[in-house]
Amino acid sequence: MTAENQLRKHIEEVVHLTDEEYRFVLSHFLIENYRKNDFLIRSGDKTTQCYYVVYGLLKLVLEDEDGKQHIASFAMEDWWESDFSAFFSGNRAKLSLQCIEDSKVFVISLKNYNKLAAGLPKMEHFFLKKSHSGHIALQNRVLSFLTSNATERYEQLLKQHPVLFQRVPKTLLASYLGVSRETLSRLSS
Repeated sequence: MTAENQLRKHIEEVVHLTDEEYRFVLSHFLIENYRKNDFLIRSGDKTTQCYYVVYGLLKLVLEDEDGKQHIASFAMEDWWESDFSAFFSGNRAKLSLQCIEDSKVFVISLKNYNKLAAGLPKMEHFFLKKSHSGHIALQNRVLSFLTSNATERYEQLLKQHPVLFQRVPKTLLASYLGVSRETLSRLSS
């Protein structure tokens, strides 16, 4: 499946588009390729772009004052990612977005995001649905940290996204789960 067809299929899980509407949608995006370890966003930079992953795997990271990385999220095929706070507010990024694998992404700027939403109400509805889904996922992640122990968080991630365990190094999974590498090894044995 081509990247363009994949994006259309993804959008049409929420709203139906005519061919003309989809050409209009595509005119607001760029498509870019990144290599493993490339940064799409660096903490401290202005962030005016949001990314839809065609293929590959990304990590959204907060680096603390001691240089320790805290994984906020992973993004793989059919996922959207950015430092959304910076994207929508125009502030500098607090998070970095980096490739774990070679990746192909569609890129939309905030300007084009707003133009697309204003020019095609179906896409405004699509973006709203995606925003709701992202908000719910983030809220569930926070609740998981507040109410679940490490074993329960591990089992929940394994159930929801088993493919991550084949694609993500254990040190990154441990960071995402809020445990040490050693604890993750015990949980996975």
